[in-house]
Amino acid sequence: MTLHHPYRIWIRLMDMKRIRRHPSPVQDPNPDPESDGFLRNAVSEKRAATTAGGGSPAGLRRLAAVFAIAVLMLLSLLVLLPRAGLSLDRFVGASVEKEGFRVVFHEEGGPPKSSNASKDKLLGGLLIDEFDESSCLSRYQSAMFRKVSPHIPSPYLLKRLRRYEALHKKCGPGTELYNKIVDQLKSGQYVGNAECNYIVYISYSGLGNRILTLASTFLYSLLTDRVLLVDHGGDLADLFCEPFPETSWLLPLDFPVNQFSSFEKESPESYGNMLKNNVFANSGDGDPKVKIPPYIYLHLAHDYGDHDKLFFCDEDQLLLQKIPWLVLRSDNYFVPSLFLMPEYEEELHRLFPQRDTVFHHLGRYLFHPTNSVWGLVKRYYLAYMAKADERVGIQIRVFEMEPGPFQHVFDQLLACVQKEKLLPDVTPEEPVNQTAYIRSKAILVTSLNSGYSEKLRNMYWENSATNGEIISVNQPSNEESQQTQKQMHNRKAWAEMYLLSLTDSLITSAWSTFGYVAQGLAGLKPWILFKPENRTVPDPACRRVMSMEPCFHAPPFYDCKAKRGVDTGALVPYVRHCEDMSWGLKLVDQDEW
Repeated sequence: MTLHHPYRIWIRLMDMKRIRRHPSPVQDPNPDPESDGFLRNAVSEKRAATTAGGGSPAGLRRLAAVFAIAVLMLLSLLVLLPRAGLSLDRFVGASVEKEGFRVVFHEEGGPPKSSNASKDKLLGGLLIDEFDESSCLSRYQSAMFRKVSPHIPSPYLLKRLRRYEALHKKCGPGTELYNKIVDQLKSGQYVGNAECNYIVYISYSGLGNRILTLASTFLYSLLTDRVLLVDHGGDLADLFCEPFPETSWLLPLDFPVNQFSSFEKESPESYGNMLKNNVFANSGDGDPKVKIPPYIYLHLAHDYGDHDKLFFCDEDQLLLQKIPWLVLRSDNYFVPSLFLMPEYEEELHRLFPQRDTVFHHLGRYLFHPTNSVWGLVKRYYLAYMAKADERVGIQIRVFEMEPGPFQHVFDQLLACVQKEKLLPDVTPEEPVNQTAYIRSKAILVTSLNSGYSEKLRNMYWENSATNGEIISVNQPSNEESQQTQKQMHNRKAWAEMYLLSLTDSLITSAWSTFGYVAQGLAGLKPWILFKPENRTVPDPACRRVMSMEPCFHAPPFYDCKAKRGVDTGALVPYVRHCEDMSWGLKLVDQDEW
C-alpha cells in the first residue's frame, strides 16, 4: 500500500473536482503529481473554482464535504499506523534520538545523519582529519552509527599518538632511515642507538586473536618508541584500513627476513631459547656479554615457555631495548602483564588514567574496516538494526567437536536473558491494552550455527512478548565452522564483530576473543555466558563482567624480582582474574581491593 502526505491527498481531491467541472483542452493529460508546477496550478485553479461559485450554499457544501473527507483520511492514518507500531514520519522521514545520538532516515533511503557526527567524527581526538575519506569510508562515518563514547581519551594519550604518527612517518617503509637500517639487517651488522627501531607483528591464529594481539603490540611499541610493522602473510590489508597518515604499517614484501612462517616455540632465533641456551647472557645492567643480533624473535603464543615469559621482566627489557628489530608472534592480549611491569607503570597510568579503556581507545584508533567490509556493516545495520528502539547483541561460541545446535546452550541463553531482564518473557496470549506506539527491539545473533537464532526467532513469532515489544531476530551469517584462511569468511567475521559493537547491550560467550573485540569497541560491559560443563546449564548462567577489557588467556605467574612463582592476579587491585577463565588476567578500573 502506498501512503501519501495528507496535504497532497487534499489537493488531488480538489483537482479531481476541478477537472469534472472545468475541463481544459490544453492541460497536460498526465501531469507529474510530485512537481511544484502541478501543485501551484492545482491550488490556483482551486481558488478560481471557489471564486466562480460565488460563495453559494451549494459550493460551500461541496467544499466542506471534500475537507471532511480529507480530515477523515488523515485521522484514520493517525489511528491505524501507531497501532501497527508505525508512524507517519517512518514514510516521510524518521528521527530517532537516544542518549545524545540522533539518526535521521530519509524516504529516499539515504544514509543516517548524526547530530554528533561532526563533533565526534574524530572520536574525541583519537583520529586526525588528514586521511582521504573515500579510501576508508568507515574511519569518519562510524561516528554516525554509534553513540558517543562516555570514555574520553586522556590528553597524554592523544599527544603520544601524534608523536607515534610522526615517528612512523619518519621511519616507515620507503623512507631513507628505513632503507638504511634494512641494509644493515641484510649485512648482519648491529648499530647501537639506531634512530629507528622496529617491532614486526606476525599474523597468527583467528581474527579475534589477531586483533587483540595487534592492539597489545601497538601499546608495546608506544611504550618503547618502536615502529609497528605488520607481516604481509595474513589478510589484514583486506580487512583493515591503514591506521597511520601518509605511510603504511605493512611490512614490504622484500624484507630480508622471510622465514616468519617457520618461527615457533623451538626456533633458535627466539629470545627464550637464546636465554635457555646461553647464546648471550644478560648481565643485569642491560649490557650483553656477546654481540647482540640484529633481530630477535619473541614467542608469546599460548604455548610459550618459562624463558619466553621473561619478556615481561624489567631486566630483560633493558636488553631488548638494544635490539633494532623485534619479531613477535602471539595469539594473546598481553596488555595486563605490561601493567604489572614497574618499568612502564607510570607511563601507562598517564596514558590510561581509566585503566579499563585500553582496548576501547586503541581498538577504535587502529581498526577501521576497509570499504568492502564497511559495506557489509552498513547495509546490514540500516536494513535490520537502525530503526529499532533498542539493539541487543548475542554472540554464541561453542567449544564442542559436534556442530550443534545444542539445547543446553539455548536453555542457558534463555536463563541469562530472562534473569537479567535483557529480553522480555513470552506469552501465548495477545496483549489486550495496546499502547499507541509499540517499542521495537532488534536482536543481532552471531554464531557459526543458525539454530540458536532460529529458535529465538520462532519463540518471539509464535508468542507475544509480555511487555508488548515487537522483537526481531537476525543473524548475518552461519558459516558452520571457523575458516580462518578464507577471505570472505574473515570479512564477515570482522563485519559481525563490528555490528555487535553497535548494539546497546551485549551477551557474549566465555573464552571468545570474538566477543572481547566487540565489547571493547563498543565500550560495553557485557553479560558473559559461562562455559558449560558436561552439557548442562551453569548456575548462574551468566554474569556482568567487571570491565570491558579483554582477558589475557595465558599470563605468566612469575615474580621477576623474587624469581619465583606468584599469583599475578593478586598483586595489584587493577589486574584481576577473569570472570570466564579463572587463570586469566584482565584490567579493571580499581585502585583498592
